[in-house]
Amino acid sequence: MMKLFFLIFVSLAFMGCKNKKEKVISSYEKVVVDENLVHNDTIQLLSKFPELRLFRKEKMESKTRTAYIVQNSGHRNFWLRFDNYKCKATKEDDTLRISLSNYDGMISNGVLIKIFNGHFYIKDYDPKTLKGGIKFFNSKPEYQIVKLNKREYQKKDSIFGFIDYKCVIGGGELTKMMRGYFKTAAQ
Repeated sequence: MMKLFFLIFVSLAFMGCKNKKEKVISSYEKVVVDENLVHNDTIQLLSKFPELRLFRKEKMESKTRTAYIVQNSGHRNFWLRFDNYKCKATKEDDTLRISLSNYDGMISNGVLIKIFNGHFYIKDYDPKTLKGGIKFFNSKPEYQIVKLNKREYQKKDSIFGFIDYKCVIGGGELTKMMRGYFKTAAQ
């Protein structure tokens, strides 16, 4: 009887591990392709404004604004709003990495979108990172949508996109919502 109980316990534990792996794989979502993003009013307006300067000695990589994203973060009645985001993208092998952040020389806030084979995964930057470092924290996405103007990119291609993202941080105590448009070139 004891052996049967042990065998059932081990089987259930193995099945629980298998389910956890399946949940990780399901966190990749499919990228929505919208070729008309190039003509979006907000993206057109980005080209009419200079890029944000978030700190005095910052090296400006673009002459025009690369993102207009609004982030609301908070807990119940206390909310913070950020709209000073910049976009930067790098193409490495078959992975496109799009960084939407407001790094001010000391701390950073925002997300990194990794795109591979038509699917994406979003990682949240940890604002407690020391100068020059990059760290991420665990979050639980409630919904996430990424739209791009095409499916495949090469280096130096123009990238036009949209993000709508909401996640829960720290066991449901904090909520982070981001929504907006971005444009850049793949480096």
